[in-house]
Amino acid sequence: MTIDEKQQRIIREFELLSDWPERYKHIIKLGQKLDPLPEEQKKDENLVRGCQSQVWLHTELDEKRVIFKADSDAAITKGLVALMVRLYSGETPDTILNTEPFFIKKIGMQEHLSPTRSNGLASMVKQMKIYAMAYKSKLDRATA
Repeated sequence: MTIDEKQQRIIREFELLSDWPERYKHIIKLGQKLDPLPEEQKKDENLVRGCQSQVWLHTELDEKRVIFKADSDAAITKGLVALMVRLYSGETPDTILNTEPFFIKKIGMQEHLSPTRSNGLASMVKQMKIYAMAYKSKLDRATA
């Protein structure tokens, strides 16, 4: 499945839900399905800066694909990071760097998140792209 197909699937999922209270419940359920990070990965260097809640983002490079794992101490925030992991995990650094999460606007999430949650979501995306940039640089050096 391409990254655009992933986004279309997320959009369709949210379109099936009648209102924002239902959508928030769905976001929380997505967070509950996220595998918890082991305690040793909940370290300061994995914290996403700019989030009101604590969000940990752990990454690995598997061949040429970035694998993201995440956790949070807040239910809605954990659901939001679960959506971002679903979108970007397993993608190449180039794909991550070249793909904006347009599903956020399409489902109207920006209008329904508090300013602090919206900033936190933007910080998650920014951090994921920073990791992708670092892995791209590492891969470019390895092939040079």
